Amino acid sequence: MARIGVICFPGTGHLNPFTALGHALQERGHDVIFFGIPDVEARVRATGLEFSVIGAKDYPLGTLRKLDEQLSELHGLTVFRFTVERIKNTALMVFREAPDAVRQAQLDAMIIDQADFGTNVSEYLGLPFASVSILPPFIDDNRVPPFFFGWPARYDLIGRIRNEFGIQLLMRMANPIFRVVNRQRDAWGLGRHKRRGDALSPIVQITQMPRELEFDGCPHPLSLHYTGHFRFDKKRPPVDFPWHRLDGRPLVYASMGTLQNGSKEAFEIIARGCAKLDVQLVMSLGGGFSIDSLGELPGQPIVVEFAPQLELLKHATVVITHAGLNTVLESIAEGKPMVAIPIGNDQPGVAARLAAKGAAIVLPRKKLTADKVEKAVRTVLEDDRYRRAATVLKESIGDADGAAVAAQLIEEKLCLKPSVVVESRD
Repeated sequence: MARIGVICFPGTGHLNPFTALGHALQERGHDVIFFGIPDVEARVRATGLEFSVIGAKDYPLGTLRKLDEQLSELHGLTVFRFTVERIKNTALMVFREAPDAVRQAQLDAMIIDQADFGTNVSEYLGLPFASVSILPPFIDDNRVPPFFFGWPARYDLIGRIRNEFGIQLLMRMANPIFRVVNRQRDAWGLGRHKRRGDALSPIVQITQMPRELEFDGCPHPLSLHYTGHFRFDKKRPPVDFPWHRLDGRPLVYASMGTLQNGSKEAFEIIARGCAKLDVQLVMSLGGGFSIDSLGELPGQPIVVEFAPQLELLKHATVVITHAGLNTVLESIAEGKPMVAIPIGNDQPGVAARLAAKGAAIVLPRKKLTADKVEKAVRTVLEDDRYRRAATVLKESIGDADGAAVAAQLIEEKLCLKPSVVVESRD
């Protein structure tokens, strides 16, 4: 048995898969302890995992909601700039408080979110660590388009020049983070990081994105493993929903996630577009704002603040999504074609991969109109190629338990011994 620490970004889209991974490691006999700010303590402890509070002074209760509300109103490059500032400030706190907390926990190894810079703490304390991504993996190779831009894969010289330009632009924008990181690494006597890939584990890197969703021909290092979705379905709290209102028409389910969903205009445009079709629209606001603030919408869609997404996806014909990877993987698991409206960060890259597989139509957020929504939804409804492509993805990915696969990889690569015998899930 080992004691394993986890540091991950404190958002729902990160916490859900990371707690699923934590439970998979628990099932193998390990103790798992999360390190994070007060706002996520109750959520993690409710799943039965240990928790150690760091950052209570910088991030008192209620801070996370305020940050998420600011993020929900942004899109495009402003999302990336806001995220860079947030990661920089979090890194400062982690460098200051995490080392003592990790020492007290007497850990054997750590798991670090690729969206976090806690890897420096592991390196400083001499602990082996795994880098885990719940986004498309970061691959330090200019043959791979940076996922922020939503570019299709292209491996010729022009494509590599385009990709390198994007990489350098994002690196320049992320300079505030690197300055903070390298200042701390100097203080700890560690070598400086020159590229984002320097922060990743040299032992094992894991992504919950299935290999089947990756661009065809995409290169990746030997240390990178595609495991599949870290499913969280058994641990989700029940959500009330007016099931009696479903009337039998083709169901279009629209969700723009829980973080970058503060644009009322986007939901209004989606409602106007779907009102022109013989479909029933269900919209989940994800807590971005209240139902009353939207007012009356055309087509009389069912609007809820939060939806029982896994159950609704079974009934849906088309999914309108921000292209967050968790929603995309849950939609693929049900073989549902999508209309993707990416907002920022990794979502354009996920949408580009869906488009490359033929399972989605992508609509840029900046140029979104009701006519474009209507046309895209109608096309996905009527052109069977999108449904077939989504079905192919579903069948190729299968029922693989990505969290269990990742837990076994972490054990093997970090040389941790389980204290229980775990039956194969193949």
